[in-house]
Order: sequence, then structure tokens, then C-alpha cells
Amino acid sequence: MAGQNRKKLLGQILKEMRLVHEGQIQEALGLQKEEGGQIGRILVNLGYLKEAQLMEALATQMGIAKVDLEGQTIPEDLVSRMDAATVNIFRVVPYAQVGGVVKVAISDPTHLSCLDDVRFILGCELEAYFAEPDQIDVLIKESFQERAEDMDSLLDELEGLNEGAASIDDQEALAQSTPVVKLLNYVLFMAIRDQASDIHMEPFEDEFKIRYRIDGVLFELRSPPSYLATALVSRVKVMANLDIAETRMPQDGRIDLMVGGRKVDVRVSTLPTMYGESCVMRVLDKTVVNLDLDKLGLRPEESDILKRLIELPHGIILVTGPTGSGKTTTLYAALNAANSEDQKIITTEDPVEYELPDIVQVQVNEDIGVTYADCLRSILRQDPDKILVGEIRDRETAQIAVEASLTGHVVFSTLHTNDAASAVTRLVDIGVQPFLIAATLEAVVAQRLVRTICQHCRGPYSPPQEVLDDLGISAADAASAKFFSGSGCEHCYGTGYRGRMALFEILDVSDRVKEGIIGEVSAMALGEIAKGDGMRPLRESGLIAIFEGKTTPEEVIRETVYH
Repeated sequence: MAGQNRKKLLGQILKEMRLVHEGQIQEALGLQKEEGGQIGRILVNLGYLKEAQLMEALATQMGIAKVDLEGQTIPEDLVSRMDAATVNIFRVVPYAQVGGVVKVAISDPTHLSCLDDVRFILGCELEAYFAEPDQIDVLIKESFQERAEDMDSLLDELEGLNEGAASIDDQEALAQSTPVVKLLNYVLFMAIRDQASDIHMEPFEDEFKIRYRIDGVLFELRSPPSYLATALVSRVKVMANLDIAETRMPQDGRIDLMVGGRKVDVRVSTLPTMYGESCVMRVLDKTVVNLDLDKLGLRPEESDILKRLIELPHGIILVTGPTGSGKTTTLYAALNAANSEDQKIITTEDPVEYELPDIVQVQVNEDIGVTYADCLRSILRQDPDKILVGEIRDRETAQIAVEASLTGHVVFSTLHTNDAASAVTRLVDIGVQPFLIAATLEAVVAQRLVRTICQHCRGPYSPPQEVLDDLGISAADAASAKFFSGSGCEHCYGTGYRGRMALFEILDVSDRVKEGIIGEVSAMALGEIAKGDGMRPLRESGLIAIFEGKTTPEEVIRETVYH
């Protein structure tokens, strides 16, 4: 029977389960033919199917039986043998044992590869069943919440490998060992729980460092023994389907995880160094990123400008700032706001960071010659209304973006410049003629992310005089203002900060600014013209955030430059 189920189409299974009807399937098939994608995911995006229902149907298609965990208690033996991090990160629960086979419940049958980890840890064969996510959550909370491991206990467990590790030639065997699997799962789980954006694994001559980047700042964990560097990086490469044997070339991959009932995408990058492979994992968690335009931190007048720009029939809108300044989040929020039934939106990105419903997203792959320019040419033949180009890097991409704007398209993109006015200079440097920039550029949004004060340890604060001088705050203004900072607590890891907010500088290309562009004035002169037209510089946006008690003077000085 299971073999017959596997041959069935997903649509047929969904109809048999009475979850959708033929008309809804035909509508989804029409969208699939037009835009691609998986039929089940399209039905979820259309609102005809719930995520849990899709997972149950996929389990049926794969021949995985459903189990009811209501009132189930996990035997203590299984609880003691299984680590909490693996259970939490994969949402997989061992709930019973019959002879030498352990029965495990999963809520996502598309991630069966996680069963390899569980098999290693328990040291026995597994039998997988599908269970409702809510029931799995209850079992995890009841059995594993109280016995969460910490770094010290996991490293103590690894001490037993020390003697053997010196004589182990096969690093792959060590990478697959239970303690290493547990440690990496713990590192991943804690990073996601603490909302880290990146995990760094760095081998040095005498030590191996693991660091998290939280709110833009790196925090170091207790270092594992240096002999485990190769094993831990190899374990990451196994999970990301990379070549373990290749250690001389950089590699890129991805790991799909299910943490706390939500999908998390981890982008993996390895780099050969003097003392072994360095590995950085970028954690992309949709639930942490808010793609609502009204939640970006824009002030009312800034939000009004951006909403007006999104509705334009054509033109180029650029978002500028250094790496990690939130440019992609702002662009995605703008696309979300622009997304409607009467608009065709296509993106070309490197890489596609978050999947956006009802928007066609294209992955750049320069290794095989698929560049931004190549993608952009093809996109223009797909009859789009609005286009996102991940980054304008060269003259060819810039020229096609200009042509797209001149032929009735709205083009969103990013540039790496320090302020809004410098974006014009950068386009000229790339090779775009000033009169074309003036004809197509509608606005430049420069932004920075500053850390916000931790609400748990926030209190009044008197900034040093040199800090006030750096910000240009007069003695009279300082006397009438209230300043705040965080003293440091367990919620903010002793930093006094928790979370970040964006500061914006929006250069709306007015007639005066266009004259300055055509006249090839300097970036500084162009900035002065824009300020005369009402542009608020980044530093001024930072001062408002300081006076509102949201961030500190030191943060604004660190992230903005006075002009």
C-alpha cells in the first residue's frame, strides 16, 4: 500500500483527504505553470491549505504513517539518551522503543535527513511517524525543556575523545561521532534561540574559536578543544552537502532546519586558512525579520515618501549602506508593500535570502555565467512591472537597469556607499552618464542599524562632554535633554543593548537635485542641495533616536559620520 501511495500525485492525495477540491488544484497548477514552484506550497500561499495539512499529505505520499501522541509519555531511558538541542532544532521526538527499534515522531517529512543525527545519538534503528506539530511541542516541553544542556557539559563529554582523537586519521568518523553531532546541534540551536545573524568557526594556531554575531557585534563562546576544529567543520559540511575531502578550495552550501515549528535557512561558507578551514554560517530566520514597511522604523514623513515611491510607474530606487545595514530587509518590505494581483514583480538576487509569496525570485549563479546582467535581460522579457536587482556591481547591470526604467519599469537595487548623495557619484564612476541618472533615478535611501537600549536594564545616563561635542550637541540642548543607556544584564549579555533599529536618510530626487546631477557637482554639494530640499541626514536621524531614549550617543557616533 505504501508503494502505491508513493506513486500518487500530491493533488490526488489532498483530494482524497478532502482538504482541497479540483478547482483549487487547477488554479494552483495554472500558477505553477506560469511561475514555477511546488504545488503544495502554492496551495498554502493561496490560503487553501494549512502548513500542517501539507506536511501530513506529504507524509502520506512518502508512505509515513501518522501517530497520535495525545497522552504519550516518553520513557526516561530515551529522554536520557537524547539531547535537548537536537530535539529542539529538528523537532523530532523519540517516543517509544520496541526491541532494538526506536519510534520517532516528526512534523516535517521533507527533512528526513535529520534522522541520521538521531540514529547516531541513540545508536539504533529508527521507525519514523508523522505527528501533529502541537503534539510534538507538548512532548518536547514536558520531557526536554528542563534538561537543556550547556556548553560546559557538552565539552566535558567531548573530553573523553581527547586521547583517541590524537590517533584518529579518519576525521569523517570523528565528525559523525555522537558528542560532535550533539555539540554542533547545540551551537546551532543556541544561535537561533539568541537571534544571532552569523556563527563563526575559526581555527588558529593554538585554539579554535566559536563566535556568534548578535545585533551586529561578535560574542565569543567557550572554545572547544582545537583538535575538534576539523571534525566540527566537517560536520557542518556534511549537513550542507559539501565535499568533506576538499579542504583547499572555498565552498558554499545551505542547511534547512526546522526550529520551534518554523523553518530556518542557514547559508554555509568555508574558507581555507593557514590553520584549517574557517566556516561562517549566516542564519536566515524569517520570524526574526519583519517585512512590514510600517515596522522598519521609518518616521511618518519618511514612510509617506517611500510609499509614494513604491507606487511610481517607472524609475530607479536605490538603497545604500555597508554590508549588514539592513538594505535587503528594506527592499523586501518595499516589495511586500508593492505586491498586489495587478503587479508582476521579479527579483534577481545573490543569494535569494527570504522567499516572498507571489513574487518570482531568481538566483544569480556567476559560477556558470548567470550574472545580474544576464538575469536582468531575461527578466525584461517576462513582462514585469517592478524588478529587484540585488546589487548594481558593474556598468552593464547599471545600463540595463536604466533601460528598464526608461521603458516603464520600477527598478529597486542596492549600492555600497556611505551616504545617499554618494550613490550618484558611484553610478557615474561605474559608467552611467549623468543625464541618464537624472532621467531615471527617483530616490536614494541610505541606512544604518544602531543597537537599541535593553529595556530590562535601561536607566538615565550622562554622556561625557567629548561625546556631546562629537555629536554637536550644545550645552543648552544637553541640559534640557534626557539620555539613557543600559547597565548590562542577563537579557542583553551584559552589553546594555538588545535589538536594533534603522536610521534613514532619504534623498528624494527633486528638480534641483537633477540639475546638480547633470551639472556633475560633488557628492557633498549634492547632499547640501538635498538637505535644502528637506533631506534628514543619518546623523540627525540618530540624534532624534537618542532624544527619544531609544539608543545611546555612542551608538550613533559609531554608525554615522557627521557632514
